[in-house]
Amino acid sequence: MIDHQVRVHPSADRLPREEQFAWKLAEAATGTEEASALDPRAAGMAANRIVDNAAVAVASLLRRPVAVARAQAAPHRSAFGASVFGLPAGVRVSPEWAAWANATAVRELDFHDTFLAADYSHPGDNIAPLLAVAQHAGRSGADLLRGIIAAYEVHVALVRGICLHEHRVDHVAHLGAATACGLGALLRLDTATVYQAVQQAVHTTTATRQSRKGEISSWKAFAPAFAGKAAIEAVDRAMRGEGSPSPLYEGEDGFLAWMLDGPGSSYTVSLPEPGEPRRAILDTYTKEYSAEYQAQAIIDLARRMREKAGPTAAFREVVLHTSHHTHHVIGSGSGDPQKYDPAAGRETLDHSVPYILAVALEDGTWHHERSYAPERARRPETVALWRKVSTVEDPAWTRRYHDPDPERRAFGGRLVITLEDGSVIEDELGVADAHPAGARPFDRAAYTGKFRTLAEGIVAAEAQDRFLHAADRLPELDTTGLHDLFPAVDTDGTAAYDATLPKGLF
Repeated sequence: MIDHQVRVHPSADRLPREEQFAWKLAEAATGTEEASALDPRAAGMAANRIVDNAAVAVASLLRRPVAVARAQAAPHRSAFGASVFGLPAGVRVSPEWAAWANATAVRELDFHDTFLAADYSHPGDNIAPLLAVAQHAGRSGADLLRGIIAAYEVHVALVRGICLHEHRVDHVAHLGAATACGLGALLRLDTATVYQAVQQAVHTTTATRQSRKGEISSWKAFAPAFAGKAAIEAVDRAMRGEGSPSPLYEGEDGFLAWMLDGPGSSYTVSLPEPGEPRRAILDTYTKEYSAEYQAQAIIDLARRMREKAGPTAAFREVVLHTSHHTHHVIGSGSGDPQKYDPAAGRETLDHSVPYILAVALEDGTWHHERSYAPERARRPETVALWRKVSTVEDPAWTRRYHDPDPERRAFGGRLVITLEDGSVIEDELGVADAHPAGARPFDRAAYTGKFRTLAEGIVAAEAQDRFLHAADRLPELDTTGLHDLFPAVDTDGTAAYDATLPKGLF
């Protein structure tokens, strides 16, 4: 790996483009190997993530934000174009709109992959725009695979090296850059073109984290879809010879100087050397439960403690000792009263570890729909337990959260339950059972099981088999075969639901 120092430069420096960080990102993408030369484990994981994305997408088709995005995309028909989850098989829409609809479907349930380091990310958000462009441009499964590997490599490097959350900048700013790089690798664009596209994408997708704060709205699902759509448009403009704000990262009025650490900004980002295998996708992990990733280990811990803690009515206090990020983002340290509101929507509840702990302690399980049902959240005994749950930051867990060794890095905490009689029961868990370092790491069988569980009643068994077979053969698929990466569903049902929505402009 090569460590790149990224800092602010005055305009008078006239920083050569080859020395700019956006150029380094573009180089890392355009140097991605042929699909046949990719690390086999990385290629296999890319196929797993296509399965994972499709699983959560089909499970969300009748959720309102997904239907809205699909309805917005449907009028933008294209002679070439790309498929959309929930639209009839023969329908093709312009790739940026297909990316918009499909990425919203993938993101809506907060149930796909994650990578946590200096910042947060869902690298699987790159796949929908890459697949849309691959279909539209007549590319193959091998091209798509090369693009996915490049996008993950850049995304993980940015999340490791540059913290956005510290300045309340939403993590999709890194997604825009990664998707532009992945598209460059997929299309075999030259470094100069990708360099311009990266800067356009980041410039247009930088937003505040208010989309994940307080009363969280449907924009949480739309935000990564917007970044993917913007990245496609940025690549299109760059291919036509259009430039971008440069240097986007290092400029004295640029991203680092005014969005992040200020004029004294200095970050180190490690990117692969030419010819070095791209394996960053192997450092990412998916979710077994439909909740914020930092709650995954907490659900497992609650399930484990439930047996020895006894009836929750006897609990006096429940305290989770955890990292700074968990405490401040999804815990009581956020200061969000909505995290304790029984009337809060799903988008808020899946970012509330007090709620998640209360339900997991009571039920001993987690379901992507039932655990968030309004009647579930308003159950009197649940609300009573919920009010007893709090989080505190523990410096030891914060250090473990940021440990440079992925084998020691931890996203869980220590749960202390005090009973009414004063006795205390406690236990801790560092990573979720499904994490690569957990008790039962997610393997291909687990990804397949997750897909079949979420697709049950939505995708016929034969269509499930056809989709899984296509994912297994990703590097061998031709352009026509890419359509098989969209499991066939009952589009009459989605059309009927879409017809109930208010009309917009399109």
